[in-house]
Amino acid sequence: MDVKMVFLNGFVEEEIYIDHPEGFTVVGEGQKVCRLQRSIYSLKKASRSWNTHFDEVIQGYDFIKNEHDPCVYKKISESSVAYLVLYVDDILLIENEVKVLGDIKAWFSTQFSMKDMGEASYILGIKIYRDRSRRMLGLTQSSYIEKVLKRFKMENSK
Repeated sequence: MDVKMVFLNGFVEEEIYIDHPEGFTVVGEGQKVCRLQRSIYSLKKASRSWNTHFDEVIQGYDFIKNEHDPCVYKKISESSVAYLVLYVDDILLIENEVKVLGDIKAWFSTQFSMKDMGEASYILGIKIYRDRSRRMLGLTQSSYIEKVLKRFKMENSK
């Protein structure tokens, strides 16, 4: 899943003022500045603001943050187990019950403007492959290796 306009979802905790954008003028008010109410893309604190906001929201839905990796969350309820991995504005969601997965996705859509990217096939350059008939799930970096070999003109190496 992908969160749309992620950096516009975070709030600014301190007072930050910026100059008017170039070309924006109000007659007689040339010396005024703008106070930011929410994060913007070029703001250095935007990533942290988004992550803090996401963390508060997701923990409100009973996901527990992994103590060793703060971008991994887990939720257990009865026979259902869900894992969530956050990478900036991309969310990898794993759930053992299809109905619960749909419920979580629906809940996310009420909290953020979301785009469901469907079943994951790549994450951070790692290909996820699945063979349902053999009940296999695997990861491979073969495309990354091929890309590196091509970059160094070694595609035909053995």
